[in-house]
Amino acid sequence: MNIFIAASKNAYHEVERVKSALEALGHKVTPPNGFNNPGDEDMIRNYSPEQYSNWKAEMIREDGRIIAMHDAVLVLNFEKHGQPNYVGGATFLEMFKAFDLGKKLFLYNSIPDGMLTDEIIGLQPVVINRDFTLVQ
Repeated sequence: MNIFIAASKNAYHEVERVKSALEALGHKVTPPNGFNNPGDEDMIRNYSPEQYSNWKAEMIREDGRIIAMHDAVLVLNFEKHGQPNYVGGATFLEMFKAFDLGKKLFLYNSIPDGMLTDEIIGLQPVVINRDFTLVQ
């Protein structure tokens, strides 16, 4: 299966380990958009608001194009700022795009409690609880 990993930057330190584990099971894995240049957003944020807005819009469009080329999205949802199983705005948009395109959707950890809980439940992800054999 071709799998796209979605994750907040705070989870990027886990991407290589997860990618290797999935590849060992025969999957082809693409890391998050921006994984190779995680500092770009902070740098571009210091430009004009219009330049940042244009850059962010293109990143969201690129996520959609990438997700369309994959069979599934695996969301790495780890703790962030004391919130267990955090899913941020950009990751939520990636989850929705996968759902909208009829792609398989997996969560590494349980659905987080928060303002997006009901919407995430509605996207019907398979919660794998760190068990890569459930990614099928």
